[in-house]
Amino acid sequence: MDGGTPNGAQQWTLRGPARVPLTEPVARLRVSLIASQLNVVGTDGPPRVEITRVGRRPLLMEHAGGVLTLRHEFSPHWSGLVSWRGFLWWLGGLGRRYQTDVSVAVPHETLAELRVIAGSMVASGLRADAALDMTSGRITLLGLDGTVSAKVVSGSIEALGVRGDLTMEAVSGEITLADSAARRVHATAVSGALTCDLDNAPGGDIRLETTSGEITVRVREDSDLDVRLEATSGRVSSGFRELRPTEHRSMNTARGTLGAGTGTLYASAVSGNISLLARPVESA
Repeated sequence: MDGGTPNGAQQWTLRGPARVPLTEPVARLRVSLIASQLNVVGTDGPPRVEITRVGRRPLLMEHAGGVLTLRHEFSPHWSGLVSWRGFLWWLGGLGRRYQTDVSVAVPHETLAELRVIAGSMVASGLRADAALDMTSGRITLLGLDGTVSAKVVSGSIEALGVRGDLTMEAVSGEITLADSAARRVHATAVSGALTCDLDNAPGGDIRLETTSGEITVRVREDSDLDVRLEATSGRVSSGFRELRPTEHRSMNTARGTLGAGTGTLYASAVSGNISLLARPVESA
């Protein structure tokens, strides 16, 4: 259903598969869904929304003032999307009523705020700030720029080819980062492994922390980094001769400078091993 409003906004109530082209510009995207497979892609073409599946509860969409909003209608107690009470409610089976598969194409410079209770999210090709929040499921980031944050309670985060500033947080789950030239990387996991393959620009800031889990990080062998690795209960190993693991105050550490040391790399594990690997530089 498509209907206008007195302020000129466009609104839709979508109860089945549909393809909705948008004629007005989109500067900001806001998504709040319960159970969904969500795919958001930056494009040079016109913005559009494609829905291939809708559960028994409809998907609500509004486009007004350059803001595109997609959401499920919640009961009053759903004031906070990411809540364990809501997650348990979903596990009871009611979440199946909201299962939705959505693909959204927006301009590369669109600001994105994406929230899903359970399912998966993929964001690719966006060059502006993006925030992704999930309770249970998988988040995938592909070729993003700007300031990017991704949070998951139970699940995984995978980031490929991300630039700019990147923050990733997982309570229970793995974080994987590859082919990254991000200027700033902060990754935190309470229970889960961190695996990073980094190609950071000079002056980059890399901070990796886990309470219970392994940290494996690989950087170029010609990196310029001031490095500090600390494991409270676990081993520290380094593929660089400049960094020799030692025991300091009952903590296994490795500290030193690679190249000019213009950037920083800090990795900390309470219970788990830390491995720093050297990646050969490909000849031109």
